[in-house]
Amino acid sequence: MTSTLLDVLDADDLATFDGAGAIRHGLPPGAYTEERFLRLEQDRLFPNSWTFAGFAHELPDSGDVCPIHIGGQPVLLVRNREGSIKAFHNICSHRCAMLVREPGHAGQFIRCPYHCWVYGLDGSLRATPHFGGPNRHVLEGYDPRQHGLKEICCSVWHDWIFVNVNGTAETFEDYVAPLAARLEGIDFDQLEPIAVLDFGEVECNWKLLMENFIEPYHVQYVHATTTDQPLLDHYTIVDGHCLGSAVDITRGGRQAKADTLSVSSRFLTLFPNFVLGWYHPDQLGVHLNIPVAVDKTHQRRILYHYGDQALSAEAIAALKDLWFKVHKEDHAICERLQAGRASSAAGTGGVLSPHWEKSVRQFQELLINALR
Repeated sequence: MTSTLLDVLDADDLATFDGAGAIRHGLPPGAYTEERFLRLEQDRLFPNSWTFAGFAHELPDSGDVCPIHIGGQPVLLVRNREGSIKAFHNICSHRCAMLVREPGHAGQFIRCPYHCWVYGLDGSLRATPHFGGPNRHVLEGYDPRQHGLKEICCSVWHDWIFVNVNGTAETFEDYVAPLAARLEGIDFDQLEPIAVLDFGEVECNWKLLMENFIEPYHVQYVHATTTDQPLLDHYTIVDGHCLGSAVDITRGGRQAKADTLSVSSRFLTLFPNFVLGWYHPDQLGVHLNIPVAVDKTHQRRILYHYGDQALSAEAIAALKDLWFKVHKEDHAICERLQAGRASSAAGTGGVLSPHWEKSVRQFQELLINALR
């Protein structure tokens, strides 16, 4: 039986979270520490949402495949013969064996390793060897056209792949619209991935990484050695399910340290898990946070560059070094946030600044509403 929110979180803790007032409480600790809460997210949040799943440039050729998990379910991303990326449930129609376990190139067909059933890159069932007996490959009454791979809603926006496993989310165009409106000025045709930062597992719940990214309150304290962006220059962004913050510092005013971040930046997300940083004049960074366990998240970041002037190898290396340091600062504080939730004093979820943490509160309300 599927759990409900009240099976996982105490009713009094939820009442505290829902309580009115100028200063609101955060999510109770169980949202970050209970395995049952993660299972609830896997059942109700990720399959019902447009979930960020991967990067299109990592499947460059027809026949490239990449297995992932969404809400605990095995999903297969495929670059088909027409050059489009499609998503399918990653199981054979015969005995439900997982088809693909590692990213790679499948060639023209996807073969099940169990009994060698064969599928086209469009998901169609092409061969069922000996299904009806020795050398009887076609079984009367079994129509292969009805038993291909089960397709999943999939949309590719620029370099970013989104899937909606249950097909119940709003149209992708409506979903992405509030973020797209805030990225005017980027020439996406020139967007080029220039580096990958794979951080492996971070010892915290995936939501803490999301919440940390969208609030500016911590920047001048946690990142004091890597950027100079005073708190008063920041503002929050809350636009439905597009959440984040931004900073604009005009020429002649306070300037970032010469070897650090741009002074005009947008830190934007789409609920539940898409993360994009835009750093003027010519850089983007996109995170993929994958829940591994209730207290572990695998994080990768792709760095992008756009514009007429290419970056040198030395400049790219410097960017990788900078962003590695920035992320490690964030990881350290998020791991402290995770550790703090073991305290009995954390039962009320702490409090949120009504000015600096509006985006965090909206993220948490979207989450709870998706799980109720």
